[in-house]
Amino acid sequence: MTYRIQGLDPSPFAHLKGQTDQQLAAHGATRVIADAPVGFPCRVTLDDAQPGQAMLLVNHVSHDGRNPYRASHAIFISEDACDPAAFVDEIPPALDRRILSLRAFGTDGMMIDAALAQPGEADDVIRRLLDNGAVDHVDAHNAVRGCFAARVDRD
Repeated sequence: MTYRIQGLDPSPFAHLKGQTDQQLAAHGATRVIADAPVGFPCRVTLDDAQPGQAMLLVNHVSHDGRNPYRASHAIFISEDACDPAAFVDEIPPALDRRILSLRAFGTDGMMIDAALAQPGEADDVIRRLLDNGAVDHVDAHNAVRGCFAARVDRD
């Protein structure tokens, strides 16, 4: 079994790029400048921004549906991100260096299982969760701050 982790499509956020701080605020977003090599994970590139890089902090619905597990949270998008990164049977850098909360969902959007993965352990935990045939996909969240990191699908 193989799995795929793909960055978010940046097009829903394209209208925010280049806007003033006041315009961003009207959309519930803000611009931040990365000031450290770790701490600003882009959900398109699935890697951390470099110091000095402009990031958009936006709210994102990561698990949509009419059920109790509907979820949204703040995420970072690199203001210059273009193409979503794709990783097959490989954990993206921004996920591999963090403690992750991995949440397995069925096709009905209900949670079936969940687990924590320490840095460097996500591959094994993802494979274990996806071994359950009832699991449709796994949502990865940063365990410390709780924000959505990426979706994991069988490839």
